[in-house]
Amino acid sequence: MCPNCRAFITTDDKVCPYCDMRLGPRAIELRDPGALVGGLIPHARFLTMVLLVFNSGLYAATMLYSMNAGNPSALTDIDVRTLLLFGGKYGPAIKVGQWWRLITAGFLHGGIMHILMNSWVLFDLGAAVEETFGAARMWVIYFVATVAGFALSNWWSMNPSVGASAGIFGLIGAMIAYGMLKSSAAGQLIRTHYTRWALYGLIIGLLPGFRIDNAAHIGGLVGGFVVSYLAGIINLRSAADHVWNGLAALSVLATAWAFLQMFLTFQEYTK
Repeated sequence: MCPNCRAFITTDDKVCPYCDMRLGPRAIELRDPGALVGGLIPHARFLTMVLLVFNSGLYAATMLYSMNAGNPSALTDIDVRTLLLFGGKYGPAIKVGQWWRLITAGFLHGGIMHILMNSWVLFDLGAAVEETFGAARMWVIYFVATVAGFALSNWWSMNPSVGASAGIFGLIGAMIAYGMLKSSAAGQLIRTHYTRWALYGLIIGLLPGFRIDNAAHIGGLVGGFVVSYLAGIINLRSAADHVWNGLAALSVLATAWAFLQMFLTFQEYTK
């Protein structure tokens, strides 16, 4: 039975033929004797784990480089020069053509608390978004939100900026869009819940003493909302899945290209 419209469907249906709702696994398929803390910790999905591992690996690399460069606080705070060498957003560099920094900046973090907080939110939020939209759509949402976030950040300020929070705010925007498209009490609850998340995050960014790039957050939120709204109103059947899989592949290639440019620039600056 479809959980949305309550129509009878087959166990092979991935999308309800009556209301076009994407269907998740059956309850019996969700049983897992190894659930953490009685299910209080959400099960991270594949793409969410890939992002967490990739971000952590880059943080370890920047930490080691910063340490070898003589930064005594490298274990907890990465120096700005290291972040720029590894692809942080920096207005003057982008102005001379290094647009790839709008991508690479979203996978870097400036300190241990920065990456721990972002990883905690991504672990929780990413599982919900990946289950709702699927891995391909989630990656496109995350990619577009990251680029949109740092593009707005670059327009707002030329100062250096890094962090996964632009993409994370894009995931929040995705869930808000999903709640708006789902015309039910559950949709209203989802929309309200994640709108509060967005407001809390933006308010924290206004507090004194926090070095938070709210422009990147706003850009990511809008970018994620727009992509997710399009993902919702486009037919979710197999033809549309091919489109989103193609867009996801292009986003992966663009990310790989951006890090290749970062590597080449890194070698040039460190000769």
